[in-house]
Amino acid sequence: MPVEFLSDAEAATYGRFDGAPSRAELDRVFFLDDANRELIDKRRGAPNQLGFALQLTTVRWLGTFLPDPTDVPPVVLAYVARQLEIEDPSCAARYLDRRRTRFEHAEEIKASEGLRDFAAVSDEFEQWVAARSYMTGDGPRAIFADAVGWLRERRVLLPGVTTLARLVARARAEGDRRLWETLAAAPSESELVALDGLLEVAEGERISDLERARKGPADPTGKNLKLALDRVRDIHGVGVDAQRVRALVPARRLVDLARYGLQAKAAHLRRHPPARRTATLVATVWHLQAVSIDDCLELFDLIMTTELLGRAERETTKKRAREHPRLARALATLAAAVGRLLEALGQVETVRVEDLWREIEVVASREELRAAVETVDELVPHMDEDDEGDVRAKLSERIRLVSGFLRELCEVIELRSNAEGEAELAQMRRMPWLLDRRRKLKASDIDEGLLRGSWRRLVYGQPAADGAVDRNAYVFCVLTQFHRHLKRRDIFAPRSSRWRDPRTPLLSGDAWENAKRPVLQALGLPEDPTELLASHARALDSAYREVARLAARPRCRFDRLPTGAGGHARSAGLAG
Repeated sequence: MPVEFLSDAEAATYGRFDGAPSRAELDRVFFLDDANRELIDKRRGAPNQLGFALQLTTVRWLGTFLPDPTDVPPVVLAYVARQLEIEDPSCAARYLDRRRTRFEHAEEIKASEGLRDFAAVSDEFEQWVAARSYMTGDGPRAIFADAVGWLRERRVLLPGVTTLARLVARARAEGDRRLWETLAAAPSESELVALDGLLEVAEGERISDLERARKGPADPTGKNLKLALDRVRDIHGVGVDAQRVRALVPARRLVDLARYGLQAKAAHLRRHPPARRTATLVATVWHLQAVSIDDCLELFDLIMTTELLGRAERETTKKRAREHPRLARALATLAAAVGRLLEALGQVETVRVEDLWREIEVVASREELRAAVETVDELVPHMDEDDEGDVRAKLSERIRLVSGFLRELCEVIELRSNAEGEAELAQMRRMPWLLDRRRKLKASDIDEGLLRGSWRRLVYGQPAADGAVDRNAYVFCVLTQFHRHLKRRDIFAPRSSRWRDPRTPLLSGDAWENAKRPVLQALGLPEDPTELLASHARALDSAYREVARLAARPRCRFDRLPTGAGGHARSAGLAG
């Protein structure tokens, strides 16, 4: 079977030297310790000793034995020969004279290094590759590279490149087939009809319903938000159960399949086999369900931020700039009068009112003072209010912009909340009733707990005898606080991807039960972590004791060596 997903160069370098190792890599992988030297010294003659050492170090670096053990970079040959004090490294050529020698040495090295043949782990490896492919949907090159790492970590000799490539290709094909069949079995008969209908082009139309559903809203206007809500209603009307689909297969595979469905033409999707076509449509609709809600709430946020709050703040700023000279003159008049008053009081212990007025009227008449006080009362917020009164009053004038979509926002999009946003969401759900102008809105009809700061004055205003309140002000009081809680995710959309509860990506229930086995296989983790944690604790304790023992030696120095490609981790060099 040809290795289709690997280039000729990649296939040729598999299990071979791809250039010479660096000096640090030579020291880390090709260094012969005392145990290695003891094994090597059992060989007779320099050729056998050098050949054995080359096989021993090469299998550490490559994860497999070379057909020709002497086919190594010159720097490797020289480095190993120098450690064995062999003056003529070319004598390694005589190691090939007896063919059985290299195989006998390889078996002995496998036993000493704890290496295993691929056949011993082939079943476990195939399960891991299948789980890895199904869970991630990665390309064959990525899976092939991770497969090599999986074998190296478990000290398994690498199989031939064709064998490994065939296993990876078969696992990917099986993973795709399993994904398509699982998703294709999810819809009911009526839902299958609705899904296939998305690919049809109605008479007089140029595009299919699926291609139309891919297009999101444009400019941030109330009309476009209304259209975006219609899009949400249409997409969810297909009937795909997003939660059930999410529990069936890994989310990453759904996203990858949906990405393909969003880009492919309807005519091309119709030519796919039934299972693949249905699976692609299910994943695409699942994705569009979340995206359509995202687009709606993003558009709502943009309208609130730019068209409502932003514009109201800009208009208020301009108004304040126009009113600033009036306020400045009024404050200057009052400041001069108060300053004259304090000066007069500071000169004597008692003073008559007539004398005080005489002093004050030197800088301002009583009429000027009254006008200044009226100006300050008009332009400066009351001490018990916030500074947002003018902005909120401007907002209340824009009721026509929001009334078109507010009636449907909470009906079309499923929204939930935590305790912080519960009151605001409850009032948002009453929005169709609140906006109904056929009835008067009274104080008993609203949630007084939401009236904070200047909203209380704007909502109550000058109460009429029948207790009516300002409808527009109350609608925007609810709307602005709903928007704030939505941005903080105190209020969230469970079916959204960007506006959902941050805790929802955690798998639980059926979703975890379905994903648990392939996830654990792909990660190489046991279901019960007790023994795994205990083994890590033992390894850490052993390493700590060994380092402590070495550190107690006089003139002992630890050198941290850089990590190189290939080979297993070895102890850092010590000099003492």
